[in-house]
Amino acid sequence: MKLTIPKNELQRGLARIQSIVEKRNTMPILANVLLDAREGKEGVLELAATDLEVGIRSEQPAAVAKAGSVTASAKKLFEIVRELPEEQVSLEASNDAYVSIRCARAEFTLAGNAAAEYPTLPTASPGKTMVVQAVVLRQMIERTMYAASSDETRYNLNGVFLEQLADSGMLRMVATDGHRLGYVDRDLGTQIEGLGAGVIIPRKGLSELKKLVDDEEADEIEIGFENNHGLVKCKGVTLVMRLIEGEFPNYQQVIPKQTQHQLVVATDVLSHALRRVVLLSSERSRAVKFELGARLLRLSSNNPDLGEAHEEIDVDYDGEKLEIAFNARYVMDCLGAIDTKEVRLGFQDQLSPAQVVPTDDEHTLAVVMPMRL
Repeated sequence: MKLTIPKNELQRGLARIQSIVEKRNTMPILANVLLDAREGKEGVLELAATDLEVGIRSEQPAAVAKAGSVTASAKKLFEIVRELPEEQVSLEASNDAYVSIRCARAEFTLAGNAAAEYPTLPTASPGKTMVVQAVVLRQMIERTMYAASSDETRYNLNGVFLEQLADSGMLRMVATDGHRLGYVDRDLGTQIEGLGAGVIIPRKGLSELKKLVDDEEADEIEIGFENNHGLVKCKGVTLVMRLIEGEFPNYQQVIPKQTQHQLVVATDVLSHALRRVVLLSSERSRAVKFELGARLLRLSSNNPDLGEAHEEIDVDYDGEKLEIAFNARYVMDCLGAIDTKEVRLGFQDQLSPAQVVPTDDEHTLAVVMPMRL
């Protein structure tokens, strides 16, 4: 393998795979990146990495003098390239899998491994993929991912559930960890093949997808599903992930069918008030009490070892009085994820989940379970 490539192109490709690379020592070679140089009318250096669950391939334009492939430490190669001057970088692999890196007057020799030792990356070839606007997918991920569980024992909640609603044809993304739930519906105007009764996209795969849609150059994302794999393509980058096997719980059961008490409040006002009041809450529960009265919402917390805090907010509410408590972190998470000017809060009683809906989007919903007072 022998090629030259602009430093910024190589750095961009290596940066993209850093979070995929396996850092544990179960298979040391998974800490490597696979470099595959291909000759042609337009030369390409493909960078690939996998942790056996999520795999990514990134194509970077390069002047390839000799095709070939090799693997090297993804972290160390990235650190070297990041410090190089903004000039052309020369890469050359020897027969014993050493990688020579030259740029200006700097030269490095990095020990690697033969490409044949690298495991096969997860693959998927859906019969039909669909194109989604990156901005739509970004918002769907932001408004649900925060609610996905990080408890490894509840593996079927360790991701986001994606389904196509039978009645409206809208695509729904939903996540829950048992304490809060978030979903968002969007009309994409077409059917996605391979969804069946729905698929569960793992947190790590979704996190990598989020990075793709966050790229300022990303406009459209190609997405598809086949068997237990998901495939995403965007501007020379291919992301393949193994879907979570298992059944997503019936999340409809925790969504309140009705809310007797409703009020509208400015999102940033409520969020900042919660941040202040939670400072004197219990370190473990982060409990904050909501006391709802005529045109007023009073937030309060107390900790026997620290003291107590209170704050009042003017709200659009003329109903009956209500007292209900929540883990403030869960409420703040959903307010931050919804990221809209105003939200409508809906309560039924002290023991029922609360609804949080943006006033400008009826197809987004967050649900937060209450705590006992």
